[in-house]
Amino acid sequence: MNERDLLSIDDLSPEELGALLDRAADVKDDPAAFGDSLKGRNVVLLFEKPSLRTRVSFEIGVTMLGGNAVVIGRDEIGLDSRESIEDVARVLSRWADAIVMRTFGQDRLDRMADASSVPIVNALSDFSHPCQALSDLQTIREKKKQLAGTALAYLGDGNNVAHSLMFGGAKLGMDVRIACPEGFEPFPQVVERCKELSASNGGHLSVGNVVAEAATGADVLYTDVWTSMGKEGEADSRKAEFERFQINPQVIAMADPDAIVMHCLPAHRGEEISADVIDGPRSVVWDQAENRLYAQMALLDWLIGNSQAN
Repeated sequence: MNERDLLSIDDLSPEELGALLDRAADVKDDPAAFGDSLKGRNVVLLFEKPSLRTRVSFEIGVTMLGGNAVVIGRDEIGLDSRESIEDVARVLSRWADAIVMRTFGQDRLDRMADASSVPIVNALSDFSHPCQALSDLQTIREKKKQLAGTALAYLGDGNNVAHSLMFGGAKLGMDVRIACPEGFEPFPQVVERCKELSASNGGHLSVGNVVAEAATGADVLYTDVWTSMGKEGEADSRKAEFERFQINPQVIAMADPDAIVMHCLPAHRGEEISADVIDGPRSVVWDQAENRLYAQMALLDWLIGNSQAN
């Protein structure tokens, strides 16, 4: 077994990230060929935050790989109230072959990983969303045929999704452009790290506050909700700050004529993206959502699979 965790895309080398995307393409092409990968394996899916795509794609993915998924909700376990994260990790490690965790602070994942003797997968934290980024990169490569040199413009909140796209794009030589309202940029330490990675891998990273600077000539336009889970009280104030960062036909006109549009979902039509764009011909949002299944199957196959060379 490969005793690795995936807490951030930055945990992967460029070579490992590329190999994972290759494996995701193989899984998508022939899922049945991986049907015994998790035979005899048990995967615990621990959700402290609500989920549609992450829960369903992981649960179905484990089943398609021949394994057994056990889903645990927030109220069932009471992390750090009924029982410490460390004790939960130690107990689950005696039964499960991997733990997939969707939580709040990245520190909770770090504590789970430190105490666990089996791989921990970040299914979302406030800092990072690596599984989303894997499916995003898979989708971009499908549509654009390559990642190196591809220009990705992310417009909106410099959040966990932005961080993961920055790490992935920097490792694979992409031109990643982030445009956020002032005060909502990605974490400075992520920007610094990704600029170093970009320089090492032939890519480019820019972070600013001007939509046109990011979107002009972009091959990919990407956005996310303006208010992430846990920050609902800021929704009204954020709308005023973010409204000029909406992806709409005017922004589409700035991008490359063959640009694609992405959104990690759930989407608020009329806020971060207009309805005619997300439902229009440039949108690859539904392919992107589908690829969550294959990217996560590839990840689990790499981490704990029986049949694949890890």
